[in-house]
Amino acid sequence: MSPPGVPPLPTWLVPRPRLTDRLSQGVLGPLTVVVGPVGAGKSALAVEWAHTRRAPGPVAWVTCDGAEEQPDVFWPRVLTALREASVELPSLTPPPPTTFTVPDTQAQDTTGHYGSDQGAGENGREQEAPQAPREGRGEPRDQPPPTGARRTTANGTTRGAGLRDTARSGPSGDTGPHGAPFDGPTLTDGVAPHDFPAAPVPPAPAAGEPLLVAALAAGLAAREEPVVLVLDDFQPESGSPVAEGMIRLLRHATPALRLVVVSRRDPPLHLHRYRLAGDLTELRTGDLAFDDRETAALLAQHGVEVPRPVVKTLRERADGWAAGLRLAAMSMQGHPHPERFVARFAGEDEAIVSYLVEEVLDGQPPAMRRLLLTTSVLDHLNAELATQVAGQEAGRHFATLVAQSSFLQHIGHGWYRCHRMFADVLRVRLRHEAPDLVPDLHGRAAEWLGEHGLLAEAVRHALAADDRRYADRLVVHQLAIGQVLALTSTRLPGELLTRTPPSGPAAASPEALGPESALVTSASALARGDGPACTDSLALADRLIEELPRGGSDRIARCRLAHSVIRTARDRPRHLTAARSAAADAERLFSRLPRGLLEDRPELVALTLSVRGRAELREGDLKAAEASLTTALKASSAAENGVLRRDCLSELALLEVLRGRFRAAEQFAGHARHPVPQASSEPDPSLAALHVVRAWIALTRLDAARARSELSRARATLRQVPDPFVTGVGSLVTKLMTAVETGTARPETLDAIPDITADGWLAEGLRQSVRHACAASLDEARARRLPARPVPGARGTPDARQRDDRAPVESLSAREHDVLRHLAQMMTTEEIADELYVSVNTVKTHLKSVYRKLAVTRRSAAVRRARELELL
Repeated sequence: MSPPGVPPLPTWLVPRPRLTDRLSQGVLGPLTVVVGPVGAGKSALAVEWAHTRRAPGPVAWVTCDGAEEQPDVFWPRVLTALREASVELPSLTPPPPTTFTVPDTQAQDTTGHYGSDQGAGENGREQEAPQAPREGRGEPRDQPPPTGARRTTANGTTRGAGLRDTARSGPSGDTGPHGAPFDGPTLTDGVAPHDFPAAPVPPAPAAGEPLLVAALAAGLAAREEPVVLVLDDFQPESGSPVAEGMIRLLRHATPALRLVVVSRRDPPLHLHRYRLAGDLTELRTGDLAFDDRETAALLAQHGVEVPRPVVKTLRERADGWAAGLRLAAMSMQGHPHPERFVARFAGEDEAIVSYLVEEVLDGQPPAMRRLLLTTSVLDHLNAELATQVAGQEAGRHFATLVAQSSFLQHIGHGWYRCHRMFADVLRVRLRHEAPDLVPDLHGRAAEWLGEHGLLAEAVRHALAADDRRYADRLVVHQLAIGQVLALTSTRLPGELLTRTPPSGPAAASPEALGPESALVTSASALARGDGPACTDSLALADRLIEELPRGGSDRIARCRLAHSVIRTARDRPRHLTAARSAAADAERLFSRLPRGLLEDRPELVALTLSVRGRAELREGDLKAAEASLTTALKASSAAENGVLRRDCLSELALLEVLRGRFRAAEQFAGHARHPVPQASSEPDPSLAALHVVRAWIALTRLDAARARSELSRARATLRQVPDPFVTGVGSLVTKLMTAVETGTARPETLDAIPDITADGWLAEGLRQSVRHACAASLDEARARRLPARPVPGARGTPDARQRDDRAPVESLSAREHDVLRHLAQMMTTEEIADELYVSVNTVKTHLKSVYRKLAVTRRSAAVRRARELELL
């Protein structure tokens, strides 16, 4: 059974204990607000909580009239709700309007009284009071008040010389008639006694509201048991009689009164004061958004069952909005392919559009409606950007918009995000009502965002405005060509990579668009793996740069830098000499550009220094190579470029192994072990070096099987990306391993290795260092006494069981291989479970099976054994 006055529990309600628990905690304090847009499930949540019967006392429920709330309707509703909740209070009905006269020479000393709905006479009997005229809430407009009369207005104030506001107590220092001290009003239907000629004064119906609030607050404050008052759809205007009365009630009725306000916007109750005092509990749009579990439960109510990834997609598309999810669930009932429905579901759905247009958009004033539509092209907005896009006049309403619309969510520092599905609906309406305006709005947004350094958003809007020239200039002039080349974790809009040149007689040619467009086209082609297109556009860009006016030196420098960066990225995998030359050109141009701008582009430093470090290593300048690669490693980490980071780590590992510092080399190689996404379709040149380093380290550990496996992988990679230097190091490791296995590992063996003594891949400056590293390897072999390589048929052949060529007891299943692959990425059991959409116990079961099949007992041993068997 429902609590008195509380709406019944809906049959379709999805239980949300995570939120009802927060409400139960909130009502332990004075004020709780539940603020969210239409259809967010605010009222349903409050009803669900009320039915949990976890309130600290009786619950009184008032359904309000939103922004149209009138005090003469609101306060009787509050009193009725309290009575229905069995809250005992003294008689609090405001007095009826009466007509009375006050003589000029005599002050009335009467006392206000709250009686029945019709008022009470001297003997307490109900009397019917004369009705005051409704027009103007006082005298009729065509009948002026009598001379000397005072009139009570709708807000409880009086008009006339010498008459004070009787709706509130006078401040300290106020005086009454003839200068006498004024300690507060004496009340006869809300009018204080003063000296003026006798005249009938018809008071406003709400004239007694301040006294009603005071008496109600006193009655509630005297209670020992708290009372929870729920105000559903409470949206009075700030400063209105209802808002001011509720502020006074909340202030004076505590701690007995616990107020819960459900609204589409912040209620005007001085929330900041309660927030600073820690007395405010807030549930807002983000809190009300459905999570995946609640979304699945809602779908189940409609007989819809879909996989977890589909549930997640639907929830993300609807932004967790309850109404949108329910409309989707209703549409999915009986649908033959619910997964396909979710893939197409968006804010353009007819049911969603109709609902939001009718409930929200059509109820807005014209200026506010225009602001909503014009700013819908923005994913994020602030006051200045909104003004730039919508214009000065519409921008003046931005503060009101964010205060009244819960569909705009504050994300910090004055920025707001529009609810995804509501934004989709607004864009649909904008395209329908003003399609010609859309490109101009995007252009204005692109200009403002570009000037404020918000590159990705600026480029996206420029492309949406079909202003390719401006988008390309932004990319090149802000040194963001590395983002097109995928040198950073931050990527520019995909249209830069997938766009095709304009066609038709009116289409602009690359020459007309300028060198910036040719450069961006070249970079996007390289990122897609289209080498010929990259080279053609790069040649065109070179010619267009030459044709630029000599006066634009800054523009030429930025274009030349982008040109050098593209050449460096193009030649890095296969043509180190050409890449080194391009990187040197880029470094010379760095000094001609603002230092602060370059500091924000660490990917450019990482690319050029990694190429320079590789070249210095092969030239035999180990100190310079170490410095360049170390700086490049830091820059690649700052740019979050996994490919360049692994390249630097691999080269540093190779450098250390050539010095004979095998422990340091192993550390660098270990950090470079984890797989990273490829920046382009080109093979990664660092892999071959990494395999050779691991082979040499395995040799020092006397792990011949691992060394042979790594060398085999290195040769396979070198067939794709030739590198004479790495090939030479690999050949050297092979010969050292042969010497160790055949038992000929002696110092004089080094003189017989042509890789050290003859000219060729090994630079003169490296020979002494490499000789030292080889000697260290042979010393390690003699110390550990590696058995000689077995000769077939020879006596004394070691038992084959001494070699670690074991195979798994049985092959791994597909799911076990997936678990092993995630295990190699250093993921926890819980992370693997989330990734594979299985339980933690299931992952543990698979791990036990993997350990058994690989004959290991630990995670690290399983990964190491799997690499030896080339399972990873």
